[in-house]
Amino acid sequence: MQKNTKLRFLNTTIHNLTMKQTIETVDNAVAQNRQLQHVVVNAGKMVAMQKDAQLRESVNSSDIINADGQAVVWASRFLGKPLKERVAGIDLMQNLVELAHQKKYKIFLLGAKEEVVSNVVKIYTEQYSNGLIAGYRNGYFKREDEPEIARQIAASGAQILFVAITSPIKENFLYNHREILKDVNFVMGVGGSFDVVAGVTKRAPLWMQKAGLEWFYRFAQEPKRMWKRYLVGNSKFIYLVLKEKLKGA
Repeated sequence: MQKNTKLRFLNTTIHNLTMKQTIETVDNAVAQNRQLQHVVVNAGKMVAMQKDAQLRESVNSSDIINADGQAVVWASRFLGKPLKERVAGIDLMQNLVELAHQKKYKIFLLGAKEEVVSNVVKIYTEQYSNGLIAGYRNGYFKREDEPEIARQIAASGAQILFVAITSPIKENFLYNHREILKDVNFVMGVGGSFDVVAGVTKRAPLWMQKAGLEWFYRFAQEPKRMWKRYLVGNSKFIYLVLKEKLKGA
């Protein structure tokens, strides 16, 4: 990874990497048989990190921390610590699946409902090849099952692991079982990306993504479930950013 790529605000470390630089970093890690733990942050996660010490430790100890939310990029510029660009988790995942196909890497998919993750496996197998998928498992399991699942992933021979489980369970699973998963070269939480690939949920149009309105599109799709996450969470994020700006003034 390039030197001097780290920025820090709101108790959160973020790597100032473009999509291209992130993909190159992952490719180098797999080629050199090193491990990288990856995580993305958005406004909601950064708000949660202020009070959740375990989540904060899980995120900040990761090897690559990308800004998934456009609000985080805007905040970085407002605070005089400008990030180069947003690196959306789902876009990075899709790019890395393409990379895995080209370089003959194997991937493991963990998370979502059984019908969703099995459909993603079917889609990727048809689009790429049978050899791409090292294994998969749905995201519904008890905490006591976690070590066995981690061992299953480690034994699959996958170089890349995508985890589609909600925060902070996802980050904590990866952090708590990092020793078992040490031979998996790249480990990444991907949130609801499997649902998007499987066609269960729709992604915002490109113009809304570029305008930083993807959160509003998701809110409009599921207002009852998303209102607190986005409206309350975003308001708290704005407050924290303003507070940090005034503190540094």
